[in-house]
Order: sequence, then structure tokens, then C-alpha cells
Amino acid sequence: MPLNDEQNSDSDSSRLSESTASSDSEYSRQSFNSDSSSKPSSPASSPPKVITFDELMAAARNLSNLTLVHEIAVNENFCIKHEDFPQNSFAGTVKEIAHKVFWDLLESELNEDPPEYEHAIKLFEEIKEILLSFLTPGANRIRNQICEVLDTDLIRQQAEHNAVDIHGLANYIINTMGKLCAPVRDNDVKQLKATDNIVELLRQIFRVLDLMKMDMANYTIQSLRPYLQHNLVDYERAKFQEILEETPSALDLTTEWIKESIEDELSSVSDESSSSPGADSSSKPIISPTLVLNNGYLKLLQWDYRKTFPETLITDEVRLQELREKLNQLKIIACVCLITNNMVGAAIVDVPGFADQLKSISVPLLEGMSKKTFDLKEALNAISVQICSKVNRSLTERGLPTLDAEMQSNLMGQIAHIVEENNPVSSLIDKRIQFFLRSLLTLPSFQKCMPTMPGGLSVIQTEMEFVGSQYASIVNFNKRVYGPFYANILRKLLFPEAPVGKAETETPTN
Repeated sequence: MPLNDEQNSDSDSSRLSESTASSDSEYSRQSFNSDSSSKPSSPASSPPKVITFDELMAAARNLSNLTLVHEIAVNENFCIKHEDFPQNSFAGTVKEIAHKVFWDLLESELNEDPPEYEHAIKLFEEIKEILLSFLTPGANRIRNQICEVLDTDLIRQQAEHNAVDIHGLANYIINTMGKLCAPVRDNDVKQLKATDNIVELLRQIFRVLDLMKMDMANYTIQSLRPYLQHNLVDYERAKFQEILEETPSALDLTTEWIKESIEDELSSVSDESSSSPGADSSSKPIISPTLVLNNGYLKLLQWDYRKTFPETLITDEVRLQELREKLNQLKIIACVCLITNNMVGAAIVDVPGFADQLKSISVPLLEGMSKKTFDLKEALNAISVQICSKVNRSLTERGLPTLDAEMQSNLMGQIAHIVEENNPVSSLIDKRIQFFLRSLLTLPSFQKCMPTMPGGLSVIQTEMEFVGSQYASIVNFNKRVYGPFYANILRKLLFPEAPVGKAETETPTN
């Protein structure tokens, strides 16, 4: 992703990002004792109010704009694509009928004696506006020429005297399109010159103009992307603040997400205290806000998508879901390799790249795991059959006895049991993946190297580092944008009894 935690952060967003590098004791009450809502650029609190439908729609538009800008900035492959309605669909049929009626009417009008040009004149006027929209502010010569040639008042006067050179106007439009189009459209424009029927020609002109508008939009997106990337933190935070002011409940799901993470952390601390002899059970546990937030981010990779995503992460929901699906696939591959190595590892330990061969067997059969129609049990059965065959072939090549029927059955059974809840191998690999990702989130922003890969994950190390870097980039950017909002929520949930002091005027440092 083009945006990561290395970009310069302003003083406001650094409240939370700086705190992630501090120790638990340093982060505790100091950062949350004062009312951060009154700090510059911190999220302002809004009193409860009843919102109107117009205000709700305005908030929805703001969220839509925020999502679109975020997607343009972080997704280098984002572009507008031309898509027609599916063939034989109701919408596609209605569109086809409506267009046929329009063009048939235009053809009948032009075939009258004398021809009726009113509809054609309106089309020329629309074409003129589209051509003008492609011009840069300084292109005055071609702008004046387009306005002069496609002057609808003049064309209308010519129509009254049956003196309209409609083919000449069409040829001028085609030549102008050739000057303004992207190179990828040269062939489309060239084909227009081979069309003799004026109605079909106008129809094809509009088709190519639609493609040129799409090209122009994508060029604009590409040109704006560096600017958006540079200013995205401030833009997203300001936009979300507008949404929060229009819809005070816009942080409810985010608050619930953080609250669940706090409860999980309290439960974990309580379990550790009860298992530690001599622990003071009466003292209130101290919880790190940084740890709470990082655990919350980790939970997003195991999110139940029947629940609505937290509002502050909705712009990255699809990306996080894709990472979750990729991690599920990698977990299965690591489990398969670990089980196979544990059962027959002594015999094949010296075979170069054997783990990669096992991975190459698993990957194709696990494609599409996220689809509802995907049968994981069937895929694991196919994987286990191929792995048994591969192991036996490798043993034979080394002059060693192949797996007997009992060992093959045992190997296939263990692979098939990966899908079962609380499967020990699956649980072990899942914990090690979580440990790696948690380690990634605790790395200082200036550290470039990856944390040590836990045992059992070496076969998927390259993929894990790639997924991990994408995940850390999403999380670190989200912290920079929404850090002040999270700080407010954490302060209220963790330290509700803390007195509200005078607002700090400087960002706390470590």
C-alpha cells in the first residue's frame, strides 16, 4: 500500500501512535486525564440530539465521499471501469429497448422530407459539452473552434433552411475526438470513420465518448492520488468529525469494539492473576490502552461478518476481509505441512524443498476457500491423497519403504481433522500466526525488519511477511487518522473516575 506509518504525522494523530511505543506504565493515566476533546484537531464531543432525514443523508454522503477518497489513495489499482448490465437481465433489457426507441425515432425524423433536426441538434449540443469538458483551462483556440462549429443556434438556423451538413459536423466531431482521446482509443475513433449511416454513427460517437469520459476520470484519479495520499490523514479525520457532528452515534460500534477488547484483556489479566501464587486479587488490574487497541485490531482478522464493522474501519473492511481469508488459507497450509513433517519427517528431512512441494500441492486445492460453495473437507481429502502419493514417491526414490496403509490412513485422518473446532494443530498454528502479527504491531515505526517467524510457519514465511506488512500498514494508518477518537473512547472506558483537567496544549511524549 502507498501509505504507511513512515509518513509524517501531525502532532494530533501522534498522541496515540507515540503511545504505542511507550511502556504500559508510561501510557496509563497521564495520556487520558485531561479532556482530549478540547485539544486542537481532537474529536469534539457532541451533545445528544435528534437528527433529521436530511442530516442523516448528508452524513451518508460524507461517509461515501470519505470511503471513495480513501480507496483512491490507498489502492493503486483503483480505477473506473465500463460495465454493461448482464445479458438478458431486466435492467439490460429495459435499457436496450429504450435506446432502440430513441435511435429509431431519430432515424425516422432524419428520413422525413424535409428532415426534422431538433433531436439531432440536442445531440450535437450534448456532444459539444462533452468535448469541452475534456479541455484544459488554457486550450482557448480549440475551445473557440468547438463552440463555433457546434453552435446550436447556427445549426438551428441552417435546419430551418434545410442546409445542415450533418455528415460534415459528424466528421468534425470525430477529428476532434481523435485529437483529445487517449492513445488506447485511437482504434475506436478510427472505426467511426468507417460508419456511413448517420444514426449509427451518432450512436457510436456517444459510445466512444463514454469511454473517453472514463479515461479522463481515471487520468484525474491518477493525477490526484499523490495529493490525496499526502493529505489523507487530515482529510479523513476532518470528514469523520463532520459525520460525528451530524450523527452523534457514529462511534457506537467503534466504542463497542474497543469495549469488547477491554473485556477480553481484563479476562486475560484475571486468569493470569488467579494462576499466580501470592497475587493480590483485591487490586485493580492495570491495562495498557495500546495493548487493548492492538488486540482489537487482531480481532478484526477473526471478525464475524454477520456483525457490522466498526465505523472507523469501514473504509478498510474489504481489505481486512481479504487478509483474513488469505491467513485462513496459510493456516491450513502450515497445518498440513506440520502434520506431514511430524509423521514422516525423519525419512524426508533431507529432501531439498520438500515443504515447498507440499505447499505447491495445497495452494491450488485451497483456491476459493472464501466462497460459500467451497467444500473444505473435500479439499483436505484431495490434499491428503496427493501428499500420501508424493511422500511414497519420494521414499521410493530414496530407496526407503513406503507408508503402509495404517500410516496413510492416520496421515489422511489428521489432515481431515484440521477443520474440527479446537483441533490442537490448528490451534497451535493459529496462536503462532497471532503472535507474529501481534509482534508486528509492537515494532517501532522506524524498524524495517520483520519480527522472528515462529516455529512451524517457515513454510509460509514469505506469504506471512507480505500479508503482515499489508496488515500493519492498514493498522498504522488507521491509528494516525483515528487516534484522537480512540484516545477519547479509551479514556472514558478505562479511567471513568479520572478528573477532567485543563486541556493539554502539547502532545505528550514518551
